[in-house]
Amino acid sequence: MDRLLRLLGLRYATAGLVLIALAALYGAADLSRPDAPARAAGKPVEAALTSTMMVCPAHEDGRVSVLAPARSGSGRADIVQTRDGKVVASVPNPGESYAKDITHGQDSYTVRGSGALASGLEAERTTYWPGGDDRGLAGVRCARPGTDLWFLGPGPIAAEKLDLYLTNVDAQPASVDVTALSGEGPLDTPDGQGTPVEPYSTRIIPLGKSPEGLGDILATARDLALRVHSTTGRVAASVRVRIGKKKGIEWMPLSPAPAKTLVVPGIPSGEGNRQLLVGVPGSEDARIKVQVLTPNGAFAPQGQDVLDAPAETVTPLELDRALSGKPAAVRLVSDRPIVAGFDAQRGGDVGFGTATAPLSPTGAVISDNRFDSTLQLTAPAGAASVRITAIGGQGPGSPQVVKIPAGRTTEVKIAGPRGGEHGYGVLVVPVEGSGPVHAARTLTTGKGDKALFTVLPLEPAATTVTLPPVGDSQTAVIH
Repeated sequence: MDRLLRLLGLRYATAGLVLIALAALYGAADLSRPDAPARAAGKPVEAALTSTMMVCPAHEDGRVSVLAPARSGSGRADIVQTRDGKVVASVPNPGESYAKDITHGQDSYTVRGSGALASGLEAERTTYWPGGDDRGLAGVRCARPGTDLWFLGPGPIAAEKLDLYLTNVDAQPASVDVTALSGEGPLDTPDGQGTPVEPYSTRIIPLGKSPEGLGDILATARDLALRVHSTTGRVAASVRVRIGKKKGIEWMPLSPAPAKTLVVPGIPSGEGNRQLLVGVPGSEDARIKVQVLTPNGAFAPQGQDVLDAPAETVTPLELDRALSGKPAAVRLVSDRPIVAGFDAQRGGDVGFGTATAPLSPTGAVISDNRFDSTLQLTAPAGAASVRITAIGGQGPGSPQVVKIPAGRTTEVKIAGPRGGEHGYGVLVVPVEGSGPVHAARTLTTGKGDKALFTVLPLEPAATTVTLPPVGDSQTAVIH
């Protein structure tokens, strides 16, 4: 009996020592975290962005432009070939615009930033073909990898060729489901499910021309809302559009997640068709209030102030009569989550836009500006002001402050800096106390039926990352 009691006492003592050690470890870890109060409350924490990655799709020869706002501290940003990691170019310093003309020898290029060059880093891929069958000016923001991505634009009836680019920048394989909505309803086939994308590779899927691209079922769509959903891993996605022989090329911009209130900025001025596209992903119809914001004020289009959009469809809304050639944005308030964007035709080219978030206090970065570069700035709620600074290879030019009246859109031409003849970057930062601002940049060259253009919706500069909450419990330590 004495031996039994001594054995039990030893076992309980050992267990007690283990618990004491775990408690000490847990307490030390808890006290060492600067964000312990927020984590203990189960709140996410914002941390400075010190590493970022973007994928620039490559279809033809073009330019990759990179810009990070000036920051203190050291950092590095490289343009590398995605497939083999070979460095094509390195960005010298924060606050300096950099561009490199490269060929499409690989399927894509990856821009990797670290340290001070990661915060606010943006990269853009632009292509300029003044002649030939693919004549056009096309631009796209290099895409960050994600798991649930949306695009809005023309379908195969309105475009001769649509190519979906899927790039996996990770060491593990990715699996992607591709689905779509059209004006007639959802387009979903088993062939679009489980599309594999190998590590460090780009897969190009002809939409409507291949089983993975939904095949024949997509061929009847005039307007398209495309969803790219990763079930394993993550991908960067881009969609290239060729309207037709000598009719324009462009990339569809990435749309934000479905929401009930959206602002779609950047509808360019001038002649040509302007069309709003609204997608309803859910199973219930949406009733949407439509408001157009032009330089002359905000108004509801005559006979189009409320749009009834069926569930699981894309609904077009013609804007030509309402705009009369003026630059504009559209504000949408819906009783159901929606996605929205526009397509615009001018001269012999086409451009696309999408809903955007308002600019954050850190502003937005445009890495490539050439030819005639203009900003469309919209203040949907309250007067707003922004500071525009052009940045060339010799550093920043003089800032330009632009005021936007409440409920209006202002179009302003960007003045290039000294040394920016071959391209330059731009920072757009809201002035302290400004109301919300939504913005887009239009790049234009040529006149009349030879005019070429591209639209770039502006997104808030990525300077922070959200860290999820961690449970404060012994279970969290043990696991």
